[in-house]
Amino acid sequence: MQAVPSVSVSYSRNGSSTKANALGMRPMQERAYEKRGEQYLLIKSPPASGKSRALMFIALDKLHNQGLQQAVIVVPEKSIGSSFADEPLTKFGFWADWQVAPKWNLCNAPGTEGGKVNSVGAFLQSADKVLVCTHATFRFAVERFGVEAFDDRLIAVDEFHHVSANPDNKLGLHLGQFISRDRAHIVAMTGSYFRGDAEAVLAPQDEAKFETVTYTYYEQLNGYEHLKKLDIGYFFYSGAYSDDILKVLDPAEKTIVHIPSVNSRESTKDKHREVEHIIEELGTWEGADPVTGFQLVRTRQGRLLRIADLVDDEPTKRDRVSAALKDPTQKNSRDHVDIIIALGMAKEGFDWIWCEHALTVGYRSSLTEIVQIIGRATRDAPGKTRARFTNLIAEPDASEQAVTEAVNDTLKAIAASLLMEQVLAPRFEFKPRAVDSGPTPGFDYGEGGYDANKCNVGFNEEQGKFEIEIKGLAEPKSGEAARICKQDLNEVIAAFVQDKAAVERGLFDPEMVPEELTQVRMGKIIKDRYPELDEADQEAVRQHAIAALNLTQKAKEVASGGGDGDGEKSANTAFVDGVRKFIAMNVGDLDIDLIDSINPFGEAYSILAKTMSEESLKEVQAVINAKRVTMTMEEARDLAKRALKFKQERGRLPFITSADAWEKRMAEGVAFLARMKAEAARG
Repeated sequence: MQAVPSVSVSYSRNGSSTKANALGMRPMQERAYEKRGEQYLLIKSPPASGKSRALMFIALDKLHNQGLQQAVIVVPEKSIGSSFADEPLTKFGFWADWQVAPKWNLCNAPGTEGGKVNSVGAFLQSADKVLVCTHATFRFAVERFGVEAFDDRLIAVDEFHHVSANPDNKLGLHLGQFISRDRAHIVAMTGSYFRGDAEAVLAPQDEAKFETVTYTYYEQLNGYEHLKKLDIGYFFYSGAYSDDILKVLDPAEKTIVHIPSVNSRESTKDKHREVEHIIEELGTWEGADPVTGFQLVRTRQGRLLRIADLVDDEPTKRDRVSAALKDPTQKNSRDHVDIIIALGMAKEGFDWIWCEHALTVGYRSSLTEIVQIIGRATRDAPGKTRARFTNLIAEPDASEQAVTEAVNDTLKAIAASLLMEQVLAPRFEFKPRAVDSGPTPGFDYGEGGYDANKCNVGFNEEQGKFEIEIKGLAEPKSGEAARICKQDLNEVIAAFVQDKAAVERGLFDPEMVPEELTQVRMGKIIKDRYPELDEADQEAVRQHAIAALNLTQKAKEVASGGGDGDGEKSANTAFVDGVRKFIAMNVGDLDIDLIDSINPFGEAYSILAKTMSEESLKEVQAVINAKRVTMTMEEARDLAKRALKFKQERGRLPFITSADAWEKRMAEGVAFLARMKAEAARG
């Protein structure tokens, strides 16, 4: 087995996220229930945190205490409908049980969509309270009966990221209509909500109406009893992936392997042969289990592996395997299955608590999909202390025509890894360092406590939240800018790390000045994303976002330099200590200029250099440098704006001969603009 260079996030296992209160609610559910009176509620919470049950509590309150007539639960695929089956909630302290009459769980009903749409019509006319159906059935029902048919009802949309504001996305269109009519209540739930992913989920004016409940990955994983470490890494291979897969696939670990889509560069175009090859690499095939349909494979060490093949298209075979994986009597049996091989399945809503390794071959273009896949491995289970996600990616090959595509895939995989680090880390809240600053109750400020003479780093372990003081930090003035700084920094960072020009320069341009990325590039992204904010608020959002990204990178660098964190110190403090140590090592005080002078991709490059061959690394660099443009008009204008700010602060314009790289670059921007103006004047 080869070591895969990875990001490691460790957690303290304090058991809190699995403990229930007197009403039988876990912390995330309790937080959502507190907002049960809201007409529009968005719940952002990781897989396995209990969103389905949170909805049951909220829906019951809306039906019994808020005067709503019925609840319609909408799920993306039939298999997820089982998450909303009957639950005896009174047994755990709640005041009512959750019940769905079998005929109103349309995910289990036989027949065509037409028949199911008729059932929705019958339900709306009935005295019954709860219906469960798929996104598709719901779309057809709205088209047939109109939005007004759902007045005074709760519409709950599970896996909300499937919706988009694109006019072609019917569900998104219908939700917009419900919101403008303003007669229904909507609860939207998602484990991954990256609006930077592809399309906006809702129009901004609609989204502003939602009250958001956020429960972070950090809170979820930190509150587990068993799982304490999560690794995320990528591994490059050359040739056919099936020849290299055993370098990263450990047969002793419970693993889900997602093989590449047949349209991708990594695919051999014969998915069945790929599965056979993986099985051959693992050992000797001894037939299929007649009951479960699992493949039985004897490893060279003599162990019998039970492998579920979900790639086989033959309906009878695949249905048998699928049914065996969902067998409720085997839910708590660790030995039921060892490895699952899937192509499009076993991502969302797929519950196998024992999974220790999510191994994905080929780059996945959707961050949402990556989050869903990682979510398969982040369930808590007895004896499972460590989980990992590995992305197996084809190395760029100089002889390939598709070298540019390979480079793009590499950059996207790095972006995904940077973003996942951000998602898994504690939350950052920043405040300006001021004369009258003081400690916030509930936050631990490390040895010696709060120091009024320096920038402090406070950490609240229960909430998984940092509070960091920064000199010269711009504060958001409007409510919207404050909301973005509090709730949406990961979305801003997602847009930044997916910006190809930023990643290329940050990783491979030796002449790049960090401020060109942290100030100019990030500034442009925020301007494009939030045009309604004024300049001061755009700058405040920019500073908060770049601080969150760069401090995560620096904490990781410092923490990874200090052993594997399994010593006597609780491992999850490595990240907190990393932030504190970085600030102490550098200046003892943290100002926004220091944060802006860090290359956000520096750490990613050092991981890339460990995992990719030197030859491929040079190849990638050559491809990127070949298309480098010295400066665009837009960049020059941004630099000139920064130069004016510099002049206001220093009383002079930047010097082009300055030894400071950023000052020199601003001066180059001013010079470039002057040159362009002169050329235009000459005609």
